[in-house]
Amino acid sequence: MKTPQRFKKISNYHKLANIAAPEHPLISLVDYSAIQYPDNIADIKWIQDYYTIGLKRNVAHKLFYGQQEYDFDEGVMTFIAPSQVMSLGNNPNIKLRKPSGWLLLLHPDFLWNSALAKQIKDYDFFGYTINEALFLSEKEEQMMVDLLKTIQREYQSNIDKFSQKIVISQLELLLNYAERFYERQFITRQISNHQILSQLEEVLADYFKDDDLIEKGLPKVQWIADRLNLSTNYLSSLLKSLTGQSTQQHIHNKLIEKAKAQLSMTALSISEIAYGLGFERPASFTKLFKSKTEMSPMEFRKTFN
Repeated sequence: MKTPQRFKKISNYHKLANIAAPEHPLISLVDYSAIQYPDNIADIKWIQDYYTIGLKRNVAHKLFYGQQEYDFDEGVMTFIAPSQVMSLGNNPNIKLRKPSGWLLLLHPDFLWNSALAKQIKDYDFFGYTINEALFLSEKEEQMMVDLLKTIQREYQSNIDKFSQKIVISQLELLLNYAERFYERQFITRQISNHQILSQLEEVLADYFKDDDLIEKGLPKVQWIADRLNLSTNYLSSLLKSLTGQSTQQHIHNKLIEKAKAQLSMTALSISEIAYGLGFERPASFTKLFKSKTEMSPMEFRKTFN
């Protein structure tokens, strides 16, 4: 397997896309209609050291991001963090249509000494897999395009001590709108989202039916997300939107539900129940149970005697 190239600079992508060198070394807004990838683009993989925010239509490629893929048959936004393995493949669904849209390439160094340098990691959608891209209405899309062009005008103008601050404020506004639109996307997809919630319940129920939990241990958030074909961040965001609780909290709720049943209906010791549920130490089980019920396992059991 060919080792991915390392794109340390934004100019590396410009060279791949066969477009003019970036006007600023740390930030660049690329017109997607101007991109001309080489004929062997499907054979090229790269790891980029910068953020990419994309808003694209009619792109004749599938974008591979980690182990996921997305066909850009609709107008969507994607948010890609640094250090991801990227590649492109042909998209047979796109025929005789001119691609359009924008790519904002942002090196982390541009954010140096700003609050956004740390806060950008708090935007969960940079951790989403690519098939969880953001769909936009025409009005929302135009709003995002306007913000992208405002950012471009500012970094293309004469650079002064206010330039970075102004660009970052516009970028932060764009990210906050994206966060709002993702929340809207969760709400408007309630039917499919509630199906995911039902699937989560089934996955947890099946996991705790297993008699081999002593060997398997407690279920991991990553394992559950993989079973649901979602990223961990997306699953947690979706569950918080639907229930107000994270994936880990759902795991704990199922644990407590199983523990209550065994405490009230069996004569198993606290240690046997703890190990049977996948805990490495009974003390960890007791601590979690008490934090959730305000009673120790033994105190709960006594309420049934």
